[in-house]
Amino acid sequence: MAGPAFRFTHYDLKEQRAGTAIEVTLSAVANVRLMTAVNFQRLTERLDFKYVGGVAKKSPIRLAIPEGGHWHLVVDCEGHHGLADSAVKVVAPPAASTPAPRQQKAS
Repeated sequence: MAGPAFRFTHYDLKEQRAGTAIEVTLSAVANVRLMTAVNFQRLTERLDFKYVGGVAKKSPIRLAIPEGGHWHLVVDCEGHHGLADSAVKVVAPPAASTPAPRQQKAS
């Protein structure tokens, strides 16, 4: 497996629920790409791949997991001067809350 032509930092986020937030802290401008396991495999094989994210010009940046499954995050320097230092924090979505009871008028 040759891998892509650019340097990157890889984070295996494992199984995540839809709505989970991924917070990425960067030391410089970088590409932040959130992708499924299939798309990460395509990246490593130098094939076309799809992702959520793009160029991060500010830090921290937050991305939301669009659907449940196995996810990967890649921070790379493609098109930039050097690979930024990065840190990732997974923020679980809030637990489903019970709706407030409806108030009824007395009859």
